[in-house]
Amino acid sequence: MFDIGGKVALITGASRGIGKATALQLARSDAKVVVSSRKQAACDEVVREIRAAGGEAIAMACHVGDQAQLKELVLFVEETWGHIDILVCNAATNPVYGPIGNLSDEAFAKIMTVNVQSTIWLSNLVLPGMAQRGGGSVIMMSSIAALRGTGTIGAYGMSKAAEAALTRNLAVEWGPKRIRVNAIAPGVVNTDFARELINDPVRRAQMENRTPLRRFGEPEDIAGIVHFLASDASAYITGQVIVADGGETIG
Repeated sequence: MFDIGGKVALITGASRGIGKATALQLARSDAKVVVSSRKQAACDEVVREIRAAGGEAIAMACHVGDQAQLKELVLFVEETWGHIDILVCNAATNPVYGPIGNLSDEAFAKIMTVNVQSTIWLSNLVLPGMAQRGGGSVIMMSSIAALRGTGTIGAYGMSKAAEAALTRNLAVEWGPKRIRVNAIAPGVVNTDFARELINDPVRRAQMENRTPLRRFGEPEDIAGIVHFLASDASAYITGQVIVADGGETIG
């Protein structure tokens, strides 16, 4: 049920963190992996790591906030491997911290373009081809910031709530074509995105103590859920947001 051998998986934001862990996990499971992020050199490094372990991967740099680059990325994958079976929308940005009252229009527009608009663009490019082939799986990366208020990353949380709503709507629209669309809402994961929090011993101890599993997540924790959602093991799951936070939101 977990076999994804031979399937083509396109992963954005795949040069580090959750995206890289996902690329490595899917490649270990014999999927053909497309590694994409903003910098070609970083993507190529992940491809070398995958190939050194016996996996199959290609890379193409892409700024997801640029619709033309997204079109070139999808065309590159289709010309190389013919189709896309698994789409993982992982790329995101959060350039500002602080209250929404201090949020500039430019920062808000950047967050919504990269985190939401790009996902709509990419889905509209990929899903018709999936439908023609008889189905596929789309996995979006939301956040527990979408589920509760915050005084520091409010705009980011709004974008991730929008992405969760997008997940539900696309699941309704494309379900009849046997395309499943789901999202994951991670808690604090040990990545560069959370580095400021993780490196603060006081704040880290406070958060770990109120998390039932008493630890932050690792990128591999999320990659395993992506694998599950990409495989037939989740064949009857669509339109859902799976919270993976060590129990933080219920603790």
